[in-house]
Amino acid sequence: MKVLKTALLFLVCVSFSFSCKEGVKDVRVLKLAHGLPPSHSVHLGLLYMNERLSALSGGKMSMDIYSSAQLGSENQCIELLQIGSLDITKVSSAALEGFADPFKVFGIPYLFRSRNQFFEVLDGSVGQQILESTEPYWFRGLAYFDSGARSFYTVNKPIRTPEDLKGLKIRVQKSPIAVEMMKTFGGSATPVDWGELYTALQSNVVDGAENNTPSVTTAFHHEVVKYYSVNEHTMCPDVIIVSLATWRKLTEQERNWLRQAADAAAIYQRELWTEQEKRSLEEMEARGVEIIYPDKQPFMDAAAPMIERFRKDPVFQDLIDQIQNTHEKDN
Repeated sequence: MKVLKTALLFLVCVSFSFSCKEGVKDVRVLKLAHGLPPSHSVHLGLLYMNERLSALSGGKMSMDIYSSAQLGSENQCIELLQIGSLDITKVSSAALEGFADPFKVFGIPYLFRSRNQFFEVLDGSVGQQILESTEPYWFRGLAYFDSGARSFYTVNKPIRTPEDLKGLKIRVQKSPIAVEMMKTFGGSATPVDWGELYTALQSNVVDGAENNTPSVTTAFHHEVVKYYSVNEHTMCPDVIIVSLATWRKLTEQERNWLRQAADAAAIYQRELWTEQEKRSLEEMEARGVEIIYPDKQPFMDAAAPMIERFRKDPVFQDLIDQIQNTHEKDN
């Protein structure tokens, strides 16, 4: 009787499996994971990307989206992409520096003159060249999401000039470019995992950090810091990347649907980001954080030698020249 029940259960499972496959045989579902909360503009942008993908494909393609690092950290998601266990993820450009040198340009302080010029670069041939530079590592870029400009925030000492950073321990991303930037400004780059930064700030393990405003408030760092200095030293975009194993399985039509959906989502998310930045600054001020708007020129002057050093490197010379020769257009 036990053997009979087991056999019947097996047959039911097989039958259910086949019926499910029959029902979805014409739908390609891609798995996407990222580390941000559902309230974040990036997650909302990805939901919109899924809506556009479903609409463009007539319901033949869709995405299952996992937020809040459910499937791992940025680096873990990249590894899953490389082995084909995950289809798409969102990572910071800094996470890609270790794979493809072109992504390092986003970490060079004050390389971009304005946000308009920044988006002209991202949406032009230079941006596409950078997106495609990771293909040797088994994934490729689809689109850029806005991640704003990164600025310094501190617990006890306001930052108005580069000299104010001297002697301070500042948490930066795990990026050689970010570490070099801190040395250029006179601060001490201190490695701390993002998930541990709140406690590190609260206990004065570090004196401050640098990031965009929504990251500060969504991580509740505005509860323990007193100053946010809007010096906007770097613009490091978020990047939507797809597994090369997945990309090669797609038909050309499916690739076009995915590209179009990603491009539409990028435009949508950038609009959401502008509103999120505004709300985050308001949240900081309501919590008593002093918002400082320093003269950027001293920071730009301090960063100039770093830009020149990279320009002399044959790997970056042409890329930097193309970026600096890109002229912003009026919106």
